[in-house]
Amino acid sequence: MYHPTKLDVSGGGQVLDLETAVKDGILGGDACGPVYTGVADKLDLKKMMQELESIDVPSVGFLWVITLALLPMQELWDDSVTPNKTLQQLIYAWFSRKYVAKKKKSEDVQGRTVEILETLKKVKGQARVQALKELRQVVTAHSTAKKAVVVNNGVGLISLLLGPFTSHAVGSEAIGILVNLDLDMASKKNLMQPAKISLMVDMLNEGTIETKVNCTRLIEVLIEANDFGSEKVSSLSLLVGLLRLVKDKRHQNGVLAGLGLLKTICSHESVRNSLVSIGAVPQLVDILPSLSNECLEFALYVLEILSTVPEGRLALKDCPNTIPNVVKLLMRVSESCTQFALSILSTVCKLAPDECASLAVDAGLAAKLLLVIQSGCSPVLKQRSAELLKLCSLNYSATIFLSKCASGIEQSSKLSSLGFLSCFNQQEHSVKYVFVMSLVEVGYENAGKSAPLPMYFHL
Repeated sequence: MYHPTKLDVSGGGQVLDLETAVKDGILGGDACGPVYTGVADKLDLKKMMQELESIDVPSVGFLWVITLALLPMQELWDDSVTPNKTLQQLIYAWFSRKYVAKKKKSEDVQGRTVEILETLKKVKGQARVQALKELRQVVTAHSTAKKAVVVNNGVGLISLLLGPFTSHAVGSEAIGILVNLDLDMASKKNLMQPAKISLMVDMLNEGTIETKVNCTRLIEVLIEANDFGSEKVSSLSLLVGLLRLVKDKRHQNGVLAGLGLLKTICSHESVRNSLVSIGAVPQLVDILPSLSNECLEFALYVLEILSTVPEGRLALKDCPNTIPNVVKLLMRVSESCTQFALSILSTVCKLAPDECASLAVDAGLAAKLLLVIQSGCSPVLKQRSAELLKLCSLNYSATIFLSKCASGIEQSSKLSSLGFLSCFNQQEHSVKYVFVMSLVEVGYENAGKSAPLPMYFHL
């Protein structure tokens, strides 16, 4: 076995780190002797090592075989070190060849990039599509190509190709290039022209999944510019395209990109009403069970933001899957998800307590709220949970509510300790006491059966 940055260069079985060897003068400098690569000027080995990110060191000749044979235990008569000059020169020559080859390849990539940019100034039709396709492949594969495009005003040239009469074939390739570049503010401002944005939105709705994702990513980059007005992000065509993207379960990268952009543009209040008007609430609620953890946080954030407008609150209440789907997410993914889910449930239950609070309790909300209260969540989150628990209790007598809570707890798995809350006055059916009971042990096995659930409460 050998390590690509550790070589035995002394001839005595001592394995040295290459960078240390350079620093100590074992490799590089005058000690390395001549370079047998035809390179006119001697190259700095340390610089080469930094630029050659990942290399394979030859296993023959450069690494000493370390055997497990016992030494004869004789005294050394000479402890001086004899440098292995031949090996030093071989290593330096090998590194030089690698370095020169890399530089040549980099120069070839840059040169080819410039050639393609020059070609784009002249060609049209299918030839333009082919040139853009090759440029996108080069830019995707090589960081030097990205720099070459920027330095040679390629961003401006490619941006000029986007407009009201641009074909989707040209547009998809051009956007595939732009989304891989570091755009300055001037470039972003240029790309925010209405005709260019309109083209991106059209391709978001009608392009391939790769094109849809690239359009979504580029629009999100452009939104970072402060003057990206709400009238552009509230376009119904844009919002419809994003909802289609997030509902396509076959392409998780599209779901994540779409939800990420929805989260970003929801900062504009006008977008919230537009999203609600095209049915975003039930669509997002219905896909919650199929989302990854990262996507869940985005989706719950969007739903929580939509609950801040009256139309959004009503849509959440009227959606039959809101309560069951959101209750399941409490304490499941992260504290942020629990916070968003709790906010959504509180909004719905406050809007229609008689109808929604009962549905929430039947869906197991009480047990989940008790878990939040007894967890290590923030005090604010615990307080909100306690308040929602009070609200849920108003439609029940103390005995029935405690029974429903106990049922919910018994159905929850691996809940080892919960604080139990009593929140009622039996005669007036209003809150009288709120206090945490002694720990309730649940969910453990006792001869194959759940242990009895002790309850002590004061009314």
